[in-house]
Amino acid sequence: MTRRSLILAGGALLVPAMLRSPALAQGAEIGTAARPLRAGVTSGVHAQVLEVVRDVLAKENFAVRITEFADFIQPNAALAAGEIDINTYQHLPFLETQKQQRGYDFVPVGKTVLTVMGVFSRKHKSLSDLPNGARIAIPNDPTNGGRALLLLAKAGVIGLTPGADYRATVADITENPKRIRIIELEAASIARGLDDVDAAAITGNYAVPAGLNPLKDGIAVEGTDSAYTVLVVARRGDENKPWARKLARAYADPSVKAFVEQTFGGAVIVGA
Repeated sequence: MTRRSLILAGGALLVPAMLRSPALAQGAEIGTAARPLRAGVTSGVHAQVLEVVRDVLAKENFAVRITEFADFIQPNAALAAGEIDINTYQHLPFLETQKQQRGYDFVPVGKTVLTVMGVFSRKHKSLSDLPNGARIAIPNDPTNGGRALLLLAKAGVIGLTPGADYRATVADITENPKRIRIIELEAASIARGLDDVDAAAITGNYAVPAGLNPLKDGIAVEGTDSAYTVLVVARRGDENKPWARKLARAYADPSVKAFVEQTFGGAVIVGA
């Protein structure tokens, strides 16, 4: 397993000296031992799957060096800065929002996995059991927050402005018969605070490490028609490079699919 080589603390990237990578060989072909493909990923499910992809490619003498990040912002910042060559952690709605907000010129290369979002509760067995004034936690990032609101609307908990999509915010709530209070929290922290709210919308990449399976434990779950399948993303101009295509294709390898099915029990789906 890859050692966790990057720590996020107070917004700064701290890389202990003992874990710093050796200098890359200038001019070496990407994917070689002298110049591994530098892939960025968020910790948890996506890192676990990428490690299997790395091992698949190693059998073809194609080298991948993985850097893990603790939040959703740094992998794109690192890609823009040229500190990594590619990343694999974000879905299209998040990518589009990041491009609009930060001016990134990134391009999807291929699909990886869908980490299904579910609504979980340790206090109630169904959404219909929610009391008046119940507190529901959702991610505070723009796309996953809207994703959670859409899931709650589909389940009949709230109503949203006609035509609302992943960009929906609490301002788009038009119907709230139980006066539900929406609590917006950092996505990575929601599973840890599940006991403190009546229910919470959690994506699979955070639910699974917390011992929650959306398909088994969720009181509302996304369908496989979700628009939130995670992508392999590169800087424009690199999307057709052989090394980028090679990484993307490796996600379709049978051993990757078998690992995902055996490890996550349907809470994560390959190439959905």
